[in-house]
Amino acid sequence: MLDKNSGSAYRGRLAPTPTGWLHLGHAATFLRAQERCRAAGGTLILRNEDLDPQRCRPQYAHDALEDLRWLGLDWAEGPDVGGPHAPYNQSERLPHYLAAWEKLRDAGAIYPCERSRRELRERVAAPHEEDEEAEPIYPPQWRPAPGTGRDARSPEGVNWRFRVPDGEVIGFRDKLAGEQSFVAGEDFGDFLIWRRDGVPAYELAVVVDDLAMRITEVVRGADLLKSTARQLLIYRALGATAQVPAFAHCPLVRDTHGKRLAKRSDALSLRTLRARGTPPEEVRHLAAQMS
Repeated sequence: MLDKNSGSAYRGRLAPTPTGWLHLGHAATFLRAQERCRAAGGTLILRNEDLDPQRCRPQYAHDALEDLRWLGLDWAEGPDVGGPHAPYNQSERLPHYLAAWEKLRDAGAIYPCERSRRELRERVAAPHEEDEEAEPIYPPQWRPAPGTGRDARSPEGVNWRFRVPDGEVIGFRDKLAGEQSFVAGEDFGDFLIWRRDGVPAYELAVVVDDLAMRITEVVRGADLLKSTARQLLIYRALGATAQVPAFAHCPLVRDTHGKRLAKRSDALSLRTLRARGTPPEEVRHLAAQMS
């Protein structure tokens, strides 16, 4: 089991994705991140995770910065203030992701995949509604032979997947959620690290950026616990196990029906609450109560 604690100065991060307005769930997680960073006397970084050109909007990125400042959050590095690890917009960091892709390709850790997500979902039963954005287990029989793709000059034109070690238990000790373990090939299969439209996948981008920005603890929602197991495999394949941050996954904020908040929950968005004249201290109190 991994229990990573960097000996260097604490560096935490806020990582909003500008696909909609931030809601109370984001507020609860980001406030917890700031609280843990301040308690450690550390540095807080804001990274705009705007990789997906089809879903991300500059206006949402602008609104997120405004709403978080209004809420009382502050950061020492970010797209609006700069810093030693700029750029802090993921859309401007493609060379970093390409370098990691090349390293994974050379190690034989990834392979090109012609199968679409639609084919995969038709082949495998859809995931549970609570995990609706999760990807079904990729059938092992669809894997190409080891070494496939090592002669590729770029990732363009096809999906690229990480070849997971079937049967291996990936475990870690989470600072908030406790001991965690997932079995590769059972809890998750070969996962996307690069999309055919030229966009690096979340799993790859956050590992590359957390390494480059020297993040020592990742505070995020409990819906990403399984993603942590995938990301630990990427850290290992990149030869960066000594730089793995600690993880602290916060309980998910749910609505009155017990359903996890989503960005489509406009009534509980920070922007809507601001427009109603709700004081930021009341929002902070409400976020704490709901988490």
